[in-house]
Amino acid sequence: MGASTDPTLALACDLIRRPSLTPDDAGCQDVLIQRLQALDFTIQHLPYGEVSNFWAQRGKARPLLVLAGHTDVVPAGPLEHWHSPPFEPTVRAGYLYGRGAADMKGSLAAMITACERLITAEPDHQGSIGFLVTSDEEGPALDGTARVVEWLQGQGVIIDACLLGEPSSHQQLGDAVRNGRRGSLSGCLEIQGVQGHVAYPQQVRNPIHAAGAIIDALASEIWDQGNAFFPPTSFQISNIHAGTGADNVVPDRIEIQFNFRFCTESTVDALQTRTQQLIDAGLAPAELRSGQHFSHRLQWRLAGRPFVSTPGRLATAVSSAVNHECGYCPELSTAGGTSDGRFIAPTGAEVIELGPVNASIHQVNERVAVADLCTLSRVYEHILRTMVCCEPAS
Repeated sequence: MGASTDPTLALACDLIRRPSLTPDDAGCQDVLIQRLQALDFTIQHLPYGEVSNFWAQRGKARPLLVLAGHTDVVPAGPLEHWHSPPFEPTVRAGYLYGRGAADMKGSLAAMITACERLITAEPDHQGSIGFLVTSDEEGPALDGTARVVEWLQGQGVIIDACLLGEPSSHQQLGDAVRNGRRGSLSGCLEIQGVQGHVAYPQQVRNPIHAAGAIIDALASEIWDQGNAFFPPTSFQISNIHAGTGADNVVPDRIEIQFNFRFCTESTVDALQTRTQQLIDAGLAPAELRSGQHFSHRLQWRLAGRPFVSTPGRLATAVSSAVNHECGYCPELSTAGGTSDGRFIAPTGAEVIELGPVNASIHQVNERVAVADLCTLSRVYEHILRTMVCCEPAS
């Protein structure tokens, strides 16, 4: 790819060249920090374990608008399926290709260049600007944003509003922004039976048969009705493992992995309790048929609780900026997976996610329209001007 004179595109390419697979930052944050130091941001390095994080702040006055994002990316997948190497940024037919182009190195580049233009024009802006950047969003997310937020609270830092660069858009840039996310609760159910020859059913206890009623009950259950911000809670089975590979052997166990994407109408305790009730009810008929007890084990993993930000000044600024630069107003949405907004919203900050079109994220040939990168930078600048220069949204 030839050198570009557009600063947002050039910075995005510089970041994509660095193979920052979770939790390895691969030097991306050093690039961002160097640009922010030139703008008189105070930098605080906050590494935890293998995770790189930093906090940068310019100004002390409120409101404090935080621009948040992550430098880590998911693995590239089969290299032979990429049209160009995933960590060699390539512009083709108006699109920038590379792992992280949309999720979310393009957004980080746009945030930096937006700040550079704003601060050049308004060096004495009234409010404050913060950057919260981690290399642990695509991974376990234990030592990333969650830990930085804890540190900020310990320092007495109050975040008034937070703009995340997650790829929120559907068909065109800015057509949707997120003001919340569903929670994610995963479970693993293991049912133990007795292995044996299929020809001697009296000598076996088939856990697959026992699982049938449980799967049907869980898949048929209505967990809640949703609300104005969220669709109803959904249940999905993601994996089932059973069998020895032979067609004449009853296995001794079955493992069922499942996930709830849940809204604020359901709690973790309620979902876990009702799941256990359905499992117990499903096992009872199987035990009556076999005359034997099926033991089971149920394990849980909570990836994140649901959150929703009531639309406020940031939402108004975002809508105005998108309308000004794109000619339409965005839809507020809580769709998609989890994001680091789940760690920031509980502080009381208004949280909005705005980033590129998400059609290619986590796929081979991940891409973002070059024109969208430039527009996104202007959108971010408009939001910054409204929030920290205290200008009315136009």
